[in-house]
Amino acid sequence: MSVLLSRIATPTRVGRRDFIIVAALAAIAFVVPYVAGTYQQEVGFRILQLGALAAAWNIAAGYTGLVSLGSAAFFGLGVYTMALASNAGLPIVLCMILAAVVAGLFALIVSPALFRLRGLYFTVGTLALAEALRIFVVNSPWFGGQAGIFLTARAPKAFELYWIALAIAVLVIVCVLVLLRSRWSYRMQAVRDDEDVASQLGVRTYRTKLWAFGLSGALIAIVGSVQALNQGIVQPNGGFGISWTIEIVSVAIIGGMGTKVGPWIGAVFIVLLGEFLIQFPEIHMAVVGVVLVLVIRFMPNGIWGTFTLALQKERNFS
Repeated sequence: MSVLLSRIATPTRVGRRDFIIVAALAAIAFVVPYVAGTYQQEVGFRILQLGALAAAWNIAAGYTGLVSLGSAAFFGLGVYTMALASNAGLPIVLCMILAAVVAGLFALIVSPALFRLRGLYFTVGTLALAEALRIFVVNSPWFGGQAGIFLTARAPKAFELYWIALAIAVLVIVCVLVLLRSRWSYRMQAVRDDEDVASQLGVRTYRTKLWAFGLSGALIAIVGSVQALNQGIVQPNGGFGISWTIEIVSVAIIGGMGTKVGPWIGAVFIVLLGEFLIQFPEIHMAVVGVVLVLVIRFMPNGIWGTFTLALQKERNFS
């Protein structure tokens, strides 16, 4: 993974055109429920969900070098916060904000211990943390144990879930673009390239990593909170399952880590591949694994990263 990080594209500059493009695409995506059926809306929801998760994870991993395998911890926190808060009668928007706050506080609490680890040790540490949190929830009577928690609120319809996912996707994209326009992007890139050198140059590495890790976790928790509305019941193995981490990492790597568009390209690819192989569930994960290995071996910058690099070389040659 460290080799892959050393070869990914660096953060690019962001201009007003990026925000205009996002607004135009969001406007087009908004009308999908008016022209598409329930199945297409569910596929769109899945693409928006995975794209937002990968883009949020990319803030810490792709731009800062904090390759975490503990995304399921933040996702599960979002799922359970939504379940508990909505059952208490809080509105959905407030539940999402609360999910982000809980995830941010969790990142603040665990960061002192995690940031003592680097590279592969940090990655393994986050994986162990997510698993420990899952086991805690399984054995905790306050969270329903293995049976989980049923949501008592009205289940949103397919088009409502799609619009909620679209709003969150826009939120994640705007956060990424604003972040890349700020000075934090340079600090994050410096930490990713060489933390020790960055510290000697005056970059406050701990604060930079905490900001990236906390923001990434908060956004992942917001996306996770929508999954609770989608399922109607939350369980430890579903909310904190490692399958979420695997999907997030796969989408980001296939699309292109450290790029603005890569997570969304990867989400479209993974979701459409899953729909194509829906009749062959026994080989679905195997195919995804093979694709992931091939991308890491032959396209370490991902689909979008490879395309942009090839385009740059062509322009320089011409």
